[in-house]
Order: sequence, then structure tokens, then C-alpha cells
Amino acid sequence: MAKGYWIAMVDVKDMDGYKPYTAAIQPIFKKYGARYVTRGGQSESVEGRGRSRSVIIEFPDYASAQACYRSPEYAEAKKLRLGSADADIIIVEGYDGPQP
Repeated sequence: MAKGYWIAMVDVKDMDGYKPYTAAIQPIFKKYGARYVTRGGQSESVEGRGRSRSVIIEFPDYASAQACYRSPEYAEAKKLRLGSADADIIIVEGYDGPQP
């Protein structure tokens, strides 16, 4: 079964205001079996427009990634992020087929 991913591109405008959000999402991610693949490390935008932070979060499957985002717990945590950061978040299904 293919894994699910959140791919988030984030511009943090107020790091002190953003910290409560990052603390609140940890137990939610644990509940849905998520793990960070990347979390705002060094990056380079080589095509298109990037943001200051790139975050990839892996879930056991696509349905878990969707369920986490749509959960009441995440809806509450998301309110903590609004105003302190702008984000583009997509949920994608991983590829489980043959590789080159």
C-alpha cells in the first residue's frame, strides 16, 4: 500500500506565534502515524516559487493523511498557525510502482 504525504510550503511571519502550532500538532501527528521526512531544513528553489520552509510529512497511507488534515484536532491546531504563517499544503499519495 502506498504511503500518504503532506507537502507543505510555509512562510513563517512570526516564529513566536508559530511555536504553539508546532507544539500542538505533535500529538496529532503521532495519533495518525505521521513522521517528518523534511522539516524546514536547507533548501533551494530551482524552479517556480518556493517558500522559506519546505515540510514533507509521511503517513502510513493516503487515507490517514487525509483523515489527519480533516480531523477536529488538526482544525483546532491550524487556528494557532493562522496569522503567524502562510502555507500551501497538498496531500499526495505516494508511488508504490516499479522504479527506474
